[in-house]
Amino acid sequence: MENQLDMSRIPQHVAIIMDGNGRWATERGLDRTFGHKAGLDTVKKITAECARLGVKYLTLYTFSTENWNRPAYEIEALMGLVLSFIEMELFTDNNVKFQMVGDIERLPKSVQDKIHYMEELTAKNDGMTMVVAMSYSSKLELVRATRQIAEKVKAGELRAEDISEQVINDHLWTSFMPDPELLIRTGGELRISNYLLWQIAYAELYFCDTYWPDFNEQALHQAIASYQSRQRRFGKTEAQVEAEQ
Repeated sequence: MENQLDMSRIPQHVAIIMDGNGRWATERGLDRTFGHKAGLDTVKKITAECARLGVKYLTLYTFSTENWNRPAYEIEALMGLVLSFIEMELFTDNNVKFQMVGDIERLPKSVQDKIHYMEELTAKNDGMTMVVAMSYSSKLELVRATRQIAEKVKAGELRAEDISEQVINDHLWTSFMPDPELLIRTGGELRISNYLLWQIAYAELYFCDTYWPDFNEQALHQAIASYQSRQRRFGKTEAQVEAEQ
């Protein structure tokens, strides 16, 4: 499948909703936590492959604010996996910069410390940037940005009439990176689940039935091939786009 890809049109930012870990484990008679462990191996493979293909940003939906409602034992297991994941040599081996977005202050102190350590350790890596969305909610992100902008207006630092899309972008957790061009969701569900709602306004969406632990390099290539088969018009007519090419 890779030889069918146009290497000049690899999406610069790929966002992934890694769904299906729990169902993958349940269907095998295993506890859901085994699915999360298997999903971690997939993260390693897909991160390395994205870096090899030339993707500049890979954003992974790891834990939503709604996931705090899961059983305590599963949350504890997930946090343990996050710690082991952050300790991986994946970042240094592939020249990957690590960053995290979300309500990080809600995470256990040990996880916060590890996040800050890995961000500092990989800050000079100039290959792909892997962004982990942890304790993340797009609605919370927008509420937070709105409050910050409102405070600046109240303080006279910003005029209401100067609030623009760029101003909002600048106050999001994701302000340091471009919007995703391709959003992949595994696991067969057809929804966005409160993920990057502002940022994916013009992203190409790709849904597949494959559970995340079974998602491999070939599946990634298929998603990118689907992306490359589409004409991205951004509101223009097909004729206008063709004239610009």
